[in-house]
Amino acid sequence: MPIIRHRAPLQCLVAVRGHPFDRTAFDAVFQAMDGISATMVDQPAAARLMNPDGMRGFDVLVLYDMPGLDFEAPENAPLYLEPDDSLKAGFRALLEQGTGVVALHHALAGWPTWAEYHEWLGGQFLYHPGEVRGQAVADSGYAHDVTHDIAVTPGHPVTAGLPATFTLTDELYLGQVFEDDVTPLLRSSAAFDRDHFWSADLAVKGQMHCRDGWDHPAGSNLIGWAKQTLNSRLVYLQPGDGPSAYDSPHYRQLVENAIRWVAPQ
Repeated sequence: MPIIRHRAPLQCLVAVRGHPFDRTAFDAVFQAMDGISATMVDQPAAARLMNPDGMRGFDVLVLYDMPGLDFEAPENAPLYLEPDDSLKAGFRALLEQGTGVVALHHALAGWPTWAEYHEWLGGQFLYHPGEVRGQAVADSGYAHDVTHDIAVTPGHPVTAGLPATFTLTDELYLGQVFEDDVTPLLRSSAAFDRDHFWSADLAVKGQMHCRDGWDHPAGSNLIGWAKQTLNSRLVYLQPGDGPSAYDSPHYRQLVENAIRWVAPQ
């Protein structure tokens, strides 16, 4: 039986739930990190900890959650839910005090009505057509089990120790990426256009793997970035849908590097 260490020098609170995932395989990503301890907390309980008091004793917040969406609503599922004022204030306070954040994969879809949250993250995945930065946009696209090459931007601590390129088989998103506000870290060789993705809105309406009538413009191939968010460092990594990514030593290195870089210095 492996030894689980809870007194590591670097403590992470990992918010999960809202999207199906292999919990054991995902947890193994963190268990392999020397000197880092991860405590997984499910939403909605995790939201109650996203404030300076709740995060006391934790160095980094890792988002692998997808809150603010009710997939069981009788109409227009997923129904968008509003974050409460205490969560919004608490999360801002975390960023103002310099708590580092690493957001992974589907976290980009969380809290769809909270525009400031997505400005902080650097992008957004939408399940329904909507508005982003004052412009009408189509619902986002998804593509499962895409084998693609990832080009690594050298010279950043988050990409340290990685090869110039590596290959993953993973889910990709065609969504909103605020490239002008981030530092690029990873670019995919995949084609980010309508013909290579499926409509998220059609999928939740029961039409999986469909793009009929869906008109989404070509999007960014940027799938990993770093940014300054208020007084905190933040990294978003789009890879991470399942074990094919979790088990990659390059993915594990990325996540570990990201945690170490965003941790308060």
